[in-house]
Amino acid sequence: RLRRQLESGGFAAGEYVKQLSQQSDGDRDLQEHRQRIQALSEETAQSLKRNVYQNYRQFIETAREISYLESEMYQLSHILTEQKGIMEAVTQALLLQADRDDPALGARRAAAAAADPFLPLSAKDAAASEEGRQRTLTTLLEKVEGCRDLLPESPGKYLVYNGDLVEYDADHMAQIQRVHAFLMNDCLLVATALPNRRGAYRYDALYPLDGLAVINVKDNPPMKDMFKLLMFPESRIFQAENAKIKKEWLEVLEETKRNRALSEKRRLEQEALPRAAPTPPESTNPFDEEEEEEEEEEPSAEEEVVDLSLEWIQELPEDLDVCIAQRDFEGAVDLLDKLNEYLADKPVSQPVKELRAKVDERVRQLTDVLVFELSPDRSLRGGPRATRRAVSQLIRLGQSTKACELFLKNRAAAVQTAIRQLRIEGATLLYIHKLCHVFFTSLLETAREFETDFAGNNGCYSAFVVWARSSMRMFVDAFSKQVFDSKESLSTAAECVKVAKEHCKQLSEIGLDLTFIIHALLVKDIKGALQSYKDIIIEATKHRNSEEMWRKMNLMTPEALGKLREEMRSCGVGNFDQYTGDDCWVNLSYTVVAFTKQTMAFLEEALKLYFPELHMVLLESLVEIILVAVQHVDYSLRCEQDPEKKAFIRQNASFLYETVLPVVEKRFEEGVGKPAKQLQDLRNASRLMRVNPESTTSVV
Repeated sequence: RLRRQLESGGFAAGEYVKQLSQQSDGDRDLQEHRQRIQALSEETAQSLKRNVYQNYRQFIETAREISYLESEMYQLSHILTEQKGIMEAVTQALLLQADRDDPALGARRAAAAAADPFLPLSAKDAAASEEGRQRTLTTLLEKVEGCRDLLPESPGKYLVYNGDLVEYDADHMAQIQRVHAFLMNDCLLVATALPNRRGAYRYDALYPLDGLAVINVKDNPPMKDMFKLLMFPESRIFQAENAKIKKEWLEVLEETKRNRALSEKRRLEQEALPRAAPTPPESTNPFDEEEEEEEEEEPSAEEEVVDLSLEWIQELPEDLDVCIAQRDFEGAVDLLDKLNEYLADKPVSQPVKELRAKVDERVRQLTDVLVFELSPDRSLRGGPRATRRAVSQLIRLGQSTKACELFLKNRAAAVQTAIRQLRIEGATLLYIHKLCHVFFTSLLETAREFETDFAGNNGCYSAFVVWARSSMRMFVDAFSKQVFDSKESLSTAAECVKVAKEHCKQLSEIGLDLTFIIHALLVKDIKGALQSYKDIIIEATKHRNSEEMWRKMNLMTPEALGKLREEMRSCGVGNFDQYTGDDCWVNLSYTVVAFTKQTMAFLEEALKLYFPELHMVLLESLVEIILVAVQHVDYSLRCEQDPEKKAFIRQNASFLYETVLPVVEKRFEEGVGKPAKQLQDLRNASRLMRVNPESTTSVV
């Protein structure tokens, strides 16, 4: 009923609260109603999270299917374009044959093409004469400002196609500007129109056809007649005037790219052909004949010709661009491995160097994309496994050191974010449990993923150890702020440190022991906590000593006496019954009993915190605490004149020296693993039982 009421369209929060306040009987009803609303809110939040996660998964799967479909459509478009190009090539050949048969027709065609250089040229007009092409390019340089230095005249460069386009934003599909595109046989020039000069343009961008990919954009009214140009790392979307012009742009771009690839292939084949060596002049040296015979027996490696005319090698740069654009990192690295394997035993000729230069540029682009994938700016969800894809490809590219550095930076940011997102609970121990679980689980998962990714790179393990140490320092900072800076009790601090140590031991499953690091980072805070608690015990003991009346304890009820027996037994005092009297009396002073319980509690909590670096701090603190009680008993025994009270003081002193101090020594030795000579000397140095009771000299 409450859910339906809150979900109703006319729900008014103010009226609802006012009505609830009037109907409630008191604070308890409001608290219960608040808890019900809070539970409903948490349930709604969990349901919303599940729905968002489910929709997110469906979105990822849909995006993946769209990517596959787009790739298949692109391949289909490419095949159809090739088929159309073959048909147009046949038509072009027939036209050229007709021009040869009728020279007058060819002259009229050339004159029409040169009359207006900015009329859109069809694929049929691309075969104009060299002189006409050169004049067209010269006119282009005169009409577009700022491109003369970037686009130098060359005998083989000519204009293929041009026309007006409208550029749109790739993310929001908002119109940006009107441009004029000029397609040449080796590049694409994009220029913007000058506002006050008709037919004049300003240079905007120049893209080589080798690194340009053309993608047809499906019509989605009102967005239609569009196509996309991919030039890593950017992409631009243009809209043609109508569907016919868009089709012409797609066809002529593909045809020009194909012609460019064919001309480059022919050039490489021409360079790869062996050249006839010049005939050397006849020599009269008789030893030249022997040298010539040796050269014939051992042919030079430079004479070996590297065949770069294979189709997959010619299309390799473009295929790499497509793989990078489609985020097919594995496919790109596979192509690079295939090329490296093919050229492994081949000589380094000039064509090979040029091919290597093109490929190296794509390798740099691929590396930049993989580096961005591992940057902390990217989403940190998914855990360490989400980085495996980028890390593995960087390692295959020979970038193991960079992959290791970026992987560890990514994980450090993820761990830091996880710690910051922890809610600081009211109970310190509860927060420490969550903190240790989050941190050490992340550390363990990172270590396992690191071991999987860098199994064959032993040199990277030292970097992981350094990273683990810095991460442990970050953990200890958060730990200390919550445990030690907030002045928690020693028992709470001991439990928190115990929890951290237990989680730290989990790392031994993978052979990583960071216990000594957490000890080194916590030793300063633990020393401060021990000394602070020691000062509290000393102040409390001195305060009780100042009010000491040396009277027996009367616990009034058998239950209170039984409780005291249990407390002393838990402290290790097994012979406490010999100090109890009739009824509920205890033949010890309240000050001595309170000192015993407080000292043993301090020792138990301190032993939970103990590690070798704290040995002397703990021992000195115990000695200082015990000396306060011992000196007070000794002083009271020397100064007391009443024989009955003096006997009672002597009984308390006997309890301290013969019962409490041996228990402290035994428990300290059990917890530390070795006896404490200072505690033995403190007990043995007392001659309390052998001095003259009337003496006023100090015995301690």
